[in-house]
Amino acid sequence: MDENMSNTGSGAAPGGPSSVPPSSRPPSTPTPSTGGTPAPRAMPVGTHELGAAATGSYHDPHSVLGVHSYDGGVTVRTLKPLAHEVSLVLPDGTVHPMRHEYDGIWVVAVPRAHLDSYRIRVQWAPEGGSVELEEPYRFLPTLGELDLHLLREGRHEELWQVLGAHVREVDGVPGTSFAVWAPNARAVQVVGDFNGWDGRGHALRSLGSAGVWEIFVPGVGDGAVFKFRILDATSQWRDKADPMARRTEVPPATGSIVTTSDYEWSDDAWLAARAQHDALAAPMSVYEVHLGSWKPGLGYRELATELVEYVQAMGFTHVEFMPVAEHPFGGSWGYQVTGYYAPTSRWGTPDDLRALIDALHAAGIGVIMDWVPAHFPKDEWALARFDGTPLYEHADPRRGEHPDWGTLIFDTGRSEVRNFLVANACYWLEEFHVDGLRVDAVASMLYLDYSRDDGEWVPNREGGREDLESIAFLQEANATAYKRAPGIVMIAEESTSFPGVTRPTDAGGLGFGFKWNMGWMHDTLEYVGEDPINRQYHHGELTFSMVYQYSENFVLPISHDEVVHGKKPLLRKAPGDDWQQAATLRAYLALQWTHPGKQLLFMGSEFGQSSEWNESTGLDWWLLEFDMHRGIQRYVRDLNALLREHPALSELDQDPDGFEWLLADDASHDTIAFLRRDRAGRELVVVLNFSPEPWHEHRIPMPSGGSWSEVLNSDAPVYGGGGVGNLGRVDVEQVPAGGRSHSVRLSVPPLGALVLRPDGRG
Repeated sequence: MDENMSNTGSGAAPGGPSSVPPSSRPPSTPTPSTGGTPAPRAMPVGTHELGAAATGSYHDPHSVLGVHSYDGGVTVRTLKPLAHEVSLVLPDGTVHPMRHEYDGIWVVAVPRAHLDSYRIRVQWAPEGGSVELEEPYRFLPTLGELDLHLLREGRHEELWQVLGAHVREVDGVPGTSFAVWAPNARAVQVVGDFNGWDGRGHALRSLGSAGVWEIFVPGVGDGAVFKFRILDATSQWRDKADPMARRTEVPPATGSIVTTSDYEWSDDAWLAARAQHDALAAPMSVYEVHLGSWKPGLGYRELATELVEYVQAMGFTHVEFMPVAEHPFGGSWGYQVTGYYAPTSRWGTPDDLRALIDALHAAGIGVIMDWVPAHFPKDEWALARFDGTPLYEHADPRRGEHPDWGTLIFDTGRSEVRNFLVANACYWLEEFHVDGLRVDAVASMLYLDYSRDDGEWVPNREGGREDLESIAFLQEANATAYKRAPGIVMIAEESTSFPGVTRPTDAGGLGFGFKWNMGWMHDTLEYVGEDPINRQYHHGELTFSMVYQYSENFVLPISHDEVVHGKKPLLRKAPGDDWQQAATLRAYLALQWTHPGKQLLFMGSEFGQSSEWNESTGLDWWLLEFDMHRGIQRYVRDLNALLREHPALSELDQDPDGFEWLLADDASHDTIAFLRRDRAGRELVVVLNFSPEPWHEHRIPMPSGGSWSEVLNSDAPVYGGGGVGNLGRVDVEQVPAGGRSHSVRLSVPPLGALVLRPDGRG
């Protein structure tokens, strides 16, 4: 190996070996000659460089340590503090004693034209034996020029393949390569349980303008715990978790863990079918889950049995995991992430999570994961001021700090930060086969004045309030995700009327597949929260969503945010006694399941959880001992079956042909009726009564005549209802009503829902 090869990617620093004046060079002792051949001299290195290399504070340790051609031979240096004797062992078994040169650095010069491999023999004590070690400074960089170019450009879509810790074999030597982006660091070491948390002998080299530091450490393998020790721009050492760590210690421990995966997926058929899937037209009912409190004590592997069986029995098409990326504080529910590439170790290993997702796919259930690119916490061992400067976050606190959450905001205008996040989206979709990402807090990313008063924000370059850099990031993330993972869905939690959230990026939109319909959620929950006697005055809250239904592709969410912090569980949002609350819940869920859009329901609501969710205690499964709660659970299962059986409830969600009002203005009865239609013209009629009074002989306009069957009655005794209904079928009369030629007289149950299907027509 010649000197240029050993320094590839690092370059000689000013004041390095080639520029040290002879008067300042330490003396070099020639290696004794053999056979009359003059021994080569050791390559001289200045005391400054030797001292910096000895303390692990040099930006280019490979230019001092390792092997270098000089004076017709090769010079080998190694750092072995406290060693008693050190020798160079060549591949042919030849041993060359090394002399101590400076503060733990040992040197020898041997008469060889080149030296591709060698080992270092160390005797630590006068009376002890010796060990032979591989030398980390003899290996070339593990990142290539193309990787570094893509990193500089912010276009490395597989960033996790090159940064972080990777078990590999180099020149036949097993070990782990470590690489980290820290452009403003003065030096970087890797410390861990493999070096006694002393990183002097494992200082990384700077790979130039990309801002990346790298080293290959022989002998380190799967399971090693480590951090990066960074000499920052203020000359302070900081121990930092690996931003690209793919596994971490269990909190509150904060170390990163070297990890490999030997998981063999069995979902090829699922992924192939997903790639051909039309999410807009397909049924999608999502069960939102906080994995740690669904049934406390279960890990990923146990959930792969119990959760999968439950969700499959309930008929949900998807689960949505609240964030599973590593986070230090459980009470954040995962929304303050410190390990963007690491599944939380609270519930198992990364492969354990893969097994859970694989099992869900085998059961025909898609997996959506909450993703949090809007902000991150200030923990000093994580991303905050990573190299002593605002690196991942904006430097200006008017853009870099979130006033509501006490967190830092990503600088999405920086290409490397944008790359970190875009690659992270791809990582979860590709490495964990996740079927979609629900992007948290999108509204906070769209506006520079989000939660800020006048004077607390800076307008964009055009003088507006839109965050143009974050908008460009979201467009890139969505376009890249859909390109690389066909059939996935990207979903925005966006609470404003920002235009074009689900419009394609090539048409100027943000490029999401779906947007949470927060307006529908707030309006309808406010409506059912009114005393029934007042609901007639709030009827517009029940119907207004159809005014803007086709402006975006919507998901109708009842999420965890609606059942915590004093908002009451879904069951208790309506007034009345237990029976009335349960009946209102069933009617409300019928509205959610039959309204155009996809459905999302937080865990526990499917059986009428009667207390607010608490992540530390789990769900009240004991409630299923009672008929009322078992009835609600069965009802949700039947709603999911109805959704799967009838394309009218999903195929034309985004097409006005799929919905018509039959009765939109019957405020005095707190009643609405509408039809849903599929592409083949098959229809369902939905009637909802939010009054506690039953309406008998209530005339409802109908789209056509004939006999119609009740395919769902929320007041059925099996659901805990009172049994008000129409004995399973009705005959439509040719009596005009509501501008239509046909109508029917119905018994509409109190706080109830009916779904009717024409006999003999689907």
